[in-house]
Amino acid sequence: MITASWLGGVLDGRVDDVAMEPIGTGQMGSVYRLSLTGGGVPARLVAKLPLPDPAVRAMVGGTYRTEVMFYRDIAGTVAIRTPHCHHAEIDLDTFEFVLLLEDLAPAVQGDQLAGCSADQARACVAGLAGLHGPRWCDASLLDAGGLTRPDASDAATLAEVYAPAVEIFVDRFPDRLSAEDKDTLRRSAAGIDAWLVGRPERFGLVHGDYRLDNLLFPPEGAPITVDWQTLTIGLPARDLSFFLATSLSVADRRAHERDLVARYHEALLGHGVRDYPFDLCWDDYRFALLQGPLIIVLGCAYGTPTERGDAMFLAMTARACAAIRDHGAVP
Repeated sequence: MITASWLGGVLDGRVDDVAMEPIGTGQMGSVYRLSLTGGGVPARLVAKLPLPDPAVRAMVGGTYRTEVMFYRDIAGTVAIRTPHCHHAEIDLDTFEFVLLLEDLAPAVQGDQLAGCSADQARACVAGLAGLHGPRWCDASLLDAGGLTRPDASDAATLAEVYAPAVEIFVDRFPDRLSAEDKDTLRRSAAGIDAWLVGRPERFGLVHGDYRLDNLLFPPEGAPITVDWQTLTIGLPARDLSFFLATSLSVADRRAHERDLVARYHEALLGHGVRDYPFDLCWDDYRFALLQGPLIIVLGCAYGTPTERGDAMFLAMTARACAAIRDHGAVP
């Protein structure tokens, strides 16, 4: 339990009192807004804590480890805007952890269901380049404890899991998915193992779930990216494809996607990426479009159902499947 005396110690200040207010539903952890009184400490913070059940913690402990590692070891080496982390620690035996993060109010969370404008997307893809560019093909990432790069074994496991998950997803929404979207989802399972490990010559940090619900839009400045539990190493374009294919309406994506990919590419070059022409970036974007159904299907098939969640998954599916068909990204 977070106490005033413990907070004072880790924040190197004086905390006389702390009030804790829960935020969100806490499916992967517990999140609280902290109001502090004292001296030499922030007036408000956000605390992320583990789920209380030790058995569940053991199952999801790797994601806790990844997020703590991001804030402690990686955030300072990239240019994407994230909450300032005041404290990060984890017990790798029990997966008890705590993150004390900047309270970003009055920034507004993006709405995955509603989608975003082309102007908002432009800011988001430029920010994403700030994650990918500074550590582009950085071999030291491959030795970073807590980060994984999919290999042949992971690809084989995905091939076994993904096709059944597609059927679970389709069976769950028999009357809410179009026939062509059902077909696209089923076709996406073919070769998903080879896709996962494809194009290994380009790699970097991949957020893995870069979408509007994980972005905060402040009154001024770049969007702020949160929820770093899914960070991996892979083809960077997977984040770009997932964001553009699921966050814009189909009409807006068709009208603006080439310009948005060009903005991302321009920002990558600004972060020092070389020998990566735009045509190759565009081709990686098209190739990586399977990130959409992959994340949607697995997240929905094995997650806890909610009314908003179902509506969000269906909206994302329609957008992502349209993009896949537009670009011939499945056989």
